[in-house]
Amino acid sequence: MTFDLTPLFRSTIGFDNLSRLMESANQFDSKKVSYPPYNIEKLGEDEYRISMAVAGFAEDDIEITVEDSSLLIAGKASEEEDGNSGYLHRGIARRAFERRFQLADHIKVSGANLENGLLHIELVREVPEEKRPRTISIERKPSSKAPANKVIESKKAA
Repeated sequence: MTFDLTPLFRSTIGFDNLSRLMESANQFDSKKVSYPPYNIEKLGEDEYRISMAVAGFAEDDIEITVEDSSLLIAGKASEEEDGNSGYLHRGIARRAFERRFQLADHIKVSGANLENGLLHIELVREVPEEKRPRTISIERKPSSKAPANKVIESKKAA
């Protein structure tokens, strides 16, 4: 029995190795994966964006780190609140989080901004020139039966 796994690759960020995808899926338990919620968008042929809901966090509370092919986003709420804050109900989570994304080859983080409680991380695929596809022209070799530069001359009628 053969399985077609190509639909799995359509929803990832440039993955080309199924074993890395499976390893990263097995590293997380469901509690860690559910917070904070995020979206992954494809903006263009080589542009992506990760949008993460981080309401209540400031720019100083969030750290974004890229190491090898791993993007780590960590948030730690500032400790300026005391126990006597007067909340009757606290529904906005401000717990610390850590979210890790495996990036494919040549995916680079081009920027990040925090706007209206959403952290946007811009990604771009920058394939080096020597790795890009290129067209090879086919040279025409003269055949051994015909001369390479055969010129036909005709006499001009007077």
